[in-house]
Amino acid sequence: MRFKSAGFADLRRPILAGVGLALGMSAAAPALAAVDGQAAEPQQPTTVASSRTPLEGPTPVAEPAGQAWAVHGQATFVTQGNLGFHSPYRGKNSLDPAARGRETVDVTLFAGLRLWPGAEVWINPEIDQGFGLSNTLGAAGFPSGEAYKVGRSKPYFKLQRLFVRQTIDLGGERETVEADQNQLAGSRTADRLVITAGKFGVPDVFDTNQYAHDPRGDFLNWSTIEAGSFDYAADAWGYTIGAAAEWYVGRWTVRGGLFDLSDVPNSEHLDKHFDQGQGVAEIEERHTFRGRPGKVKVTAFLSRARMGSFDDAVRLAQASGQPADTAAVRRYRSRSGISINLEQQLRDDLGVFARAGFADGDVEPFDFSDIDRTVSAGLSLKGAKWGRPDDTIGLAGVVNGITGAHERYFAAGGAGILVGDGRLPNAGTEQILEGYYDVAVAKGAHVSLDGQLINNPGYNRDRGPVAVFAVRLHGQF
Repeated sequence: MRFKSAGFADLRRPILAGVGLALGMSAAAPALAAVDGQAAEPQQPTTVASSRTPLEGPTPVAEPAGQAWAVHGQATFVTQGNLGFHSPYRGKNSLDPAARGRETVDVTLFAGLRLWPGAEVWINPEIDQGFGLSNTLGAAGFPSGEAYKVGRSKPYFKLQRLFVRQTIDLGGERETVEADQNQLAGSRTADRLVITAGKFGVPDVFDTNQYAHDPRGDFLNWSTIEAGSFDYAADAWGYTIGAAAEWYVGRWTVRGGLFDLSDVPNSEHLDKHFDQGQGVAEIEERHTFRGRPGKVKVTAFLSRARMGSFDDAVRLAQASGQPADTAAVRRYRSRSGISINLEQQLRDDLGVFARAGFADGDVEPFDFSDIDRTVSAGLSLKGAKWGRPDDTIGLAGVVNGITGAHERYFAAGGAGILVGDGRLPNAGTEQILEGYYDVAVAKGAHVSLDGQLINNPGYNRDRGPVAVFAVRLHGQF
């Protein structure tokens, strides 16, 4: 089946056009950036950071020379375990009720090269190994963002990112850009256009939050580091192919992107023909509150793909006597959602964040998790008051929910992306409390302790609560 939809036509052409636009704009950038006959200096954005944590506010300075190339690296080890918990029954997607432990390791290289003024290309080869608890199943808000949906006992190689990014200066105060992972040092103007095209993660650009977005440095739970209802396009490792554009003007930024979905929901493989795709739009407002910086973002997505209706799957199950299965009733349809994201500094050492979102709960989620409704909030405190200014304490709470149609599907024996206990006689919201302490042991080296309490895992009041603990080791250069 080819991708056809009135008002949202074949995404192959827009995505490929976006890649071509990025390269075309890159070639034109030197001429566009020249002002009053002076050649423009290299300008760099901050939109795609491997740690997925936004940088601190830029400092206006005289324009420096841009960095020509860079190599960075990181390694993260997480060992995580759960205590035994009450479980009168379980299904194929249930969290194992016995006390269990798992570990994950990822080692990433970030190599970047300046192509011409304002343009850079980055490649992120990575070696991964390990498993999430219960093979990354059992909780819609899964407790480790370092655990992929693919677990393997031996190390394996993946090319996670390969993208080109072009920044076009549009005026305003000049700012410095510090060297970082997936970011060359240089400068840019406050008003600018940024185009990113290639293979990268949708959350590299959208739904970012400096306090809750980086499983290598802050919170671990999936529905804490992202809006749980943001069903963004991705393969099983969290990356996709597409293009995004960002327009910065004054205190506002408008973002838009087109991305390839996986070939079937929750797949290791992206759609080869771009027959299934997703559009994402975001508007960001930057402000000060009592002299402290803050941001508000509203993010929306629309997916067009072969997806199953929960009620159709339940009706077929009732007629056949088999467990409900959305794979049996998939056809071309839409799924959409919207979320809001807040971050606010309250003191030099204290910030707060919150997210809330909902998505179409009549159609199966495609690539992220089984969450139709979500609310999360928390705080991040630096350790300056106890003489550890580079240490961080984080505390967050999350409530995830599903619609009535989604609940009926699980009750009829259906399984989703992450959850499905084979039955659901007593449904409830999934409630998560997470806290961590991150210790800076040396420059670029951190050790973290993380604890989570998950009530009603998989929206099931008959199972849990479950306590989850983790130790994280992270180093980078």
